[in-house]
Amino acid sequence: MIYLKENMRYLRKQKKMTQGDLADKLDIKRSLIGSYEEGRGVPKLSVIKQMADLFEVSVDTLLAVDLSSEEPTANSQQPIASQPDLKLLSIVVTPENNERIAIVPVKASAGYLTGRADQGYMEQLPNFSMPVSELNKGKTYRVFQIKGDSMLPVPSGSYIFCDYVESVSGIREGKPYVLITADEGIVYKRVYPQNENLLLLKSDNPEYEPYTVEISSLFEIWKAIGFLTFELPEPDAMNVQKLGSLVAQLQQEVSKLQG
Repeated sequence: MIYLKENMRYLRKQKKMTQGDLADKLDIKRSLIGSYEEGRGVPKLSVIKQMADLFEVSVDTLLAVDLSSEEPTANSQQPIASQPDLKLLSIVVTPENNERIAIVPVKASAGYLTGRADQGYMEQLPNFSMPVSELNKGKTYRVFQIKGDSMLPVPSGSYIFCDYVESVSGIREGKPYVLITADEGIVYKRVYPQNENLLLLKSDNPEYEPYTVEISSLFEIWKAIGFLTFELPEPDAMNVQKLGSLVAQLQQEVSKLQG
């Protein structure tokens, strides 16, 4: 069993800290602390490490030992490897502790399912930084390469830029997301929450039928914010012709007004 939310609340109160105090020390929003303590979200691994240092305990203890109990149970002493999947997010950072953007190419998709929580695996993926104003330093970004034509006009082989969504409650209906699931692997679809158990996934290409996935099968949720492609669009001859005709008509109208 995982005791992160219980230990966060217990250790915070032991330190006589409010949720706001803890949020300030971790440099995150106060609402996230509430989400973590109520089990509605899971902190990034880097935040968990910060908390462990702040509370002066090991990461293993923070996660696997019920610190609020005077006599920890036998289960609480199990190594992390034998605990249920925590859905922790591993990130890549520079020696200066600046977060990098990892790229998951199509050829690495299968390995990502098992290696996503392995720091060593993540550090082997291509990664980069992009100092542009559209990317917020307080967020975690990742790039996933997609394959297939289900999300046309975004072409196969495109790289989808995403930011991390910490819980299902952060999903906005009809927006495109990259989901990491136990059954489907890595999928890029528009997402429509149905109830507390199911999500409906729709393709932009109408030739593909919508389908549902169970929320319990989700490992990670990433909101798509843009894409990069090396496939330039071909000009539409019909549209170019229409545009030329419209320009000619406009020029004639202007000439009449001037005359």
